Amino acid sequence: MARADSGTAGGSANSVVSLPTNLLGIIANDLAVITGVIHLLLAPQVIGFSSTLGILFALNGLGFIGGVAVYMTSYWRRELYLVAAGYALVTFVAFFVYGGFEGVVSAFYMQGSLNWNAVGAKAAELLLVVCSLALFTNSES
Repeated sequence: MARADSGTAGGSANSVVSLPTNLLGIIANDLAVITGVIHLLLAPQVIGFSSTLGILFALNGLGFIGGVAVYMTSYWRRELYLVAAGYALVTFVAFFVYGGFEGVVSAFYMQGSLNWNAVGAKAAELLLVVCSLALFTNSES
């Protein structure tokens, strides 16, 4: 399988590891790590006021990190770019649907100042959607 954004940087041609070598692939990878880590770091705090939401934060973070792990292997397929875009988009939309207007405002503004964790995670998710769709479009069938 040939990936538009991978090479043999991770090892030999038969290696399971296949690191991205194109800039867009590296950016997509980093964006997924950023939002995954933010969700994992916030999960213990969120679980304090909603155990369900805290568990969802942890699972979401693990989902992004798991996606990165698969992306960096030879098991990655072109169609998985669409899965990545969909996953990031669903996560972004769920934040607004689940939180409602007041919940979103309170998530973005905590104690009178901008919550950079929420801004960073949501920005990373939107950019990941764009990067994933661009990678899908530019990869070989």
